[in-house]
Amino acid sequence: MPLSPTVALARDLIRQDSVTPNDNGCQAMLTSRLNAIGFSCEHMDFAEVSNLWATRGDKAPILVFAGHTDVVPTGPLEQWRYAPFDGEIHDGMLHGRGAADMKGSIACFVTACERFVGMHPQHRGSIGLLITSDEEGIARWGTREVMAELAKRDQKIDMCIVGEPTSVEILGDMAKIGRRGSLNGTLKITGKQGHIAYPHLANNPLHIALPALNALTIKQWDQGNENFQPTSFQISNINGGTGATNVIPGHVDIKFNFRYSPETTAANLISEVEAILNNKRLEFEIDWGDPGLPYETKTGDLVKAVEGSILEVAGVSPKLSTSGGTSDGRFIAPTGTQVVELGPVNATIHQINEQISTQDLNLLSQVYEKILEKLLL
Repeated sequence: MPLSPTVALARDLIRQDSVTPNDNGCQAMLTSRLNAIGFSCEHMDFAEVSNLWATRGDKAPILVFAGHTDVVPTGPLEQWRYAPFDGEIHDGMLHGRGAADMKGSIACFVTACERFVGMHPQHRGSIGLLITSDEEGIARWGTREVMAELAKRDQKIDMCIVGEPTSVEILGDMAKIGRRGSLNGTLKITGKQGHIAYPHLANNPLHIALPALNALTIKQWDQGNENFQPTSFQISNINGGTGATNVIPGHVDIKFNFRYSPETTAANLISEVEAILNNKRLEFEIDWGDPGLPYETKTGDLVKAVEGSILEVAGVSPKLSTSGGTSDGRFIAPTGTQVVELGPVNATIHQINEQISTQDLNLLSQVYEKILEKLLL
């Protein structure tokens, strides 16, 4: 049986070895398809990152599909059942790195647009695609930079579907209407190096750090709200010592992260952390990463269209959630854009033997097409 256009395109994209930040020709493939249905395609490349900004129409409202062609590394190749960049299909499953995260969604974007434009060439408003190769990496030169460029041009995005794999057990059972913010910190606490047998002549930074770290871990930063979990603080790395067992180190380095709700701000968290460290009378240096802002899309045209389309096509009422990690929605929502994340089942993302159901791919493409119909007809 021949492959559907959606499955065939997803397979072809998987066959491009596009480990972040490499696009490896994926966006050129998309450009060819989009040009054929009247899209104007602009390549905005920054540093070593490839970005595609494609639009059809120049009137409001504009509905944008956002995603990424880069994938995470494969891990040990010998552990894969099928080679990660071969795009093998077996028993109704498409296998390969990026199948679910998120080359499958990108294929669904394109084929949904192809069918919609074919049926409704004079649709109202505009359609856009924002595709980057810098989502799985540092996320510095991708969607963030494209949005900055669009702001310079006074180009506004009204509504955006991000194709992240949001479904949990069956296609469409969850859509994301927001995400918590993310804030990284790198902390250096300085003591005094010395011989471990003469602790009175040294000041062990590991020991003096512990009360402060305990205070940070037990602190309740906020209560969250009806849609957001409370802010959480997590230590990810602690490094100290010279490697010798008889030397008290001179400093300890600590990396940590906040996932924070809209009930606080990055500025508040920074102030409270530094106050705790100062109260413990520590000698410290701290570097803060650029915060990813929390966002939430309230009930409106986009949320209603997503809910209705999933129900009509897949027969499922999605749970609207703000759970999980970050996505590129954090760079789009602050401009006032309605953002909803909707994509395939996420059970195998970033894992060995990543895979996606071919039936789900075809359904997801239909859901995206139905969203276009609800919003642009």
